[in-house]
Amino acid sequence: MMLLRLAKVSDGKSDHCDSEEMEMGFNVLSDGEMKSRRFIVRPRIKVWMVRAITTVIIWTSVVQLIAIGEFWGPRLLKGMPYCFNHQDESSVVLKASFPAKVVLPPKRIYKNNGYLMVSCNGGLNQMRAAICDMVAIARHLNVTLIVPELDKSSFWADPSEFQDIFDVDNFIASLRDEVRILKQLPPRLKRRVELGLFYSMPPISWSDISYYEKQILPLIRKHKVVHLNRTDARLANNGLPLEIQKLRCRVNFNALRFTSQIEQLGRKIVSILRKKGPFLVLHLRYEMDMLAFSGCTHGCDSNEVEELTTMRYAYPWWKEKVINSELKRKDGLCPLTPEETALILKALDIDHNIQIYIAAGEIFGGERRMAPLRATYPNLVRKETLLEPSDLMYFQNHSSQMAALDYLVSLESDIFVPTYDGNMAKVVEGHRRFLGFKRTIQLDRKHLVPLIDLYTNKSLSWNDFSIKVKKSHAKRMGNPKRRVVIPSRPKEEDYFYSNPYECLPLQDEPLSSI
Repeated sequence: MMLLRLAKVSDGKSDHCDSEEMEMGFNVLSDGEMKSRRFIVRPRIKVWMVRAITTVIIWTSVVQLIAIGEFWGPRLLKGMPYCFNHQDESSVVLKASFPAKVVLPPKRIYKNNGYLMVSCNGGLNQMRAAICDMVAIARHLNVTLIVPELDKSSFWADPSEFQDIFDVDNFIASLRDEVRILKQLPPRLKRRVELGLFYSMPPISWSDISYYEKQILPLIRKHKVVHLNRTDARLANNGLPLEIQKLRCRVNFNALRFTSQIEQLGRKIVSILRKKGPFLVLHLRYEMDMLAFSGCTHGCDSNEVEELTTMRYAYPWWKEKVINSELKRKDGLCPLTPEETALILKALDIDHNIQIYIAAGEIFGGERRMAPLRATYPNLVRKETLLEPSDLMYFQNHSSQMAALDYLVSLESDIFVPTYDGNMAKVVEGHRRFLGFKRTIQLDRKHLVPLIDLYTNKSLSWNDFSIKVKKSHAKRMGNPKRRVVIPSRPKEEDYFYSNPYECLPLQDEPLSSI
């Protein structure tokens, strides 16, 4: 017996015209005779729809339960017995082997007032601070920032683009809740810029935010695109809204991440150093460009002095040409020489066996000038001596990328000692404060120079010299403090990026001024 529901068909028509029915032809063999029958199947569409909807509801519930579990699970398990809360070591290692999921902040929606293009000038750390300033300005003016252009025409002649040094995607994505950043202008505006139809200018140095509101924003609204062609120190250190100061920090410490290639090589250098124990990073700013720019020639022979002077006159944007080197040195405005640095480190009781990583370019005078330092501290190393030539092959002739490696190693060092308060010294000092007030020895050159001269002339014993050096630097080790504010002389006050106290644990000491 066949448990099939058959429907006879007469005159080519079925008995039923229900749209839910499907007809299927097949043959049934009965009493030795083949009889043709047509078979009507009624798929229960309504039932399947119910099943599909039910499945969707169940899966939605499962997803919601998982989300609730992830949020409340850890809280609930805190009160559970150890056996429920315990994770074995293998599961912890396995979890750590996967990168944490990056959660992007929601985009900030605002009426765009126009586009801001910027061309940074100077070395890596001068440009780094400028980028932070420009992001804060763009955010405050409600404009779209185009990824900054880096300096390629200064003394260093580094052809690196932004994306060669910094992780540009992280830069854009991590700040999307503050400001819109594009890699390039929209096509229509890009064509206008290529035709020179845009407004370009250098903003005034050390300006407060009202300058940008009253002077720059109207220009952006009028021209749609404004290009700021100089960016060094164009935003004040103090007197700015707290949200601007905090955004400057956020860009510096979170958004400006180096490329993975630079990060990996930096970690490799640190790993090599750590295997041999603690290490000190010495930012020995005794390179030819610094000496020529500053006019500091103490310890140089006549040929070297002439070479430095010639270089100073070769760069028209170095405005100061006639410089009294000795007077400048006594005012504490010259970098310490390698010989002076050896004396100071020894006076501070820095262990003579410690590894000293030289974070600098080629030292002017070469080994002749480095010999006294090496005699006192024989474990001098550089990235070029720690790495294989193949490791640095792609970094050669890219001074900013090489400086980025030094920056990373400086952040990780046990002690950081700059011999001059240039841009790298200041920015690294502030970053180390942010990382927990890591030991940074801020040498007081104006106080040290006369002590060095007295000791060298044998007018001061070694013990007295050492005691005076230690005493004068007891509170210059990167300790928490507030910035010195000099409203009428911003170049002489403490630099924001060397001590961004607004982003650090609050201190009781009030702002001091001179």
